[in-house]
Amino acid sequence: MSKGLSLWFAVSSIMLLLFCAIAISHSAWLAVLLGVLGVANIGWGFVIKAKRERRSSNYPA
Repeated sequence: MSKGLSLWFAVSSIMLLLFCAIAISHSAWLAVLLGVLGVANIGWGFVIKAKRERRSSNYPA
């Protein structure tokens, strides 16, 4: 995975989880939603990484 894409997933996940932490004091449902979105974003980053590594390893050098 490129450094830019890795940085995007890292920053976006941190921001979602930061907003989740802030939302805990305001609304439980919003905090749960943001927490689920944050974890899904982290998981999606791993999926993208695995797909790109699998695609690049299928082609012989």
